[in-house]
Amino acid sequence: QVQLVESGGGLVQAGGSLRLSCGASGRTFSSYYMGWFRQAPGKEREFVAAISWSGGSTYYSDFVKGRFTISRDNAKNTVYLQMNTLKPEDTAVYYCAIRRGPGRSTSPHDFGSWGQGTQVTVSS
Repeated sequence: QVQLVESGGGLVQAGGSLRLSCGASGRTFSSYYMGWFRQAPGKEREFVAAISWSGGSTYYSDFVKGRFTISRDNAKNTVYLQMNTLKPEDTAVYYCAIRRGPGRSTSPHDFGSWGQGTQVTVSS
């Protein structure tokens, strides 16, 4: 089974940037969508962005379009989330996960192999 490890979170002021990384081991990303989700205290886990490993196509939630960019490095089996113009409402634990089937989904129920998460805190 694939194992995912997130890193790159931290504390940043509003308007700043962070780059999150999700390293995968155990399996390739072929035919997979890799997704980023986030969960703030007391709130449901919500979709952020996803990328097709083989084709590189991407899709995003409306609230991060134009600010966040998801990308991949095939040689490193790593997916990145570049987060720019961060807002306090972006504060959350960010998780990566994998969707093994075809088609796009924004539901966390359609993803698995969740990483441990990395904390992103944006101060005002």
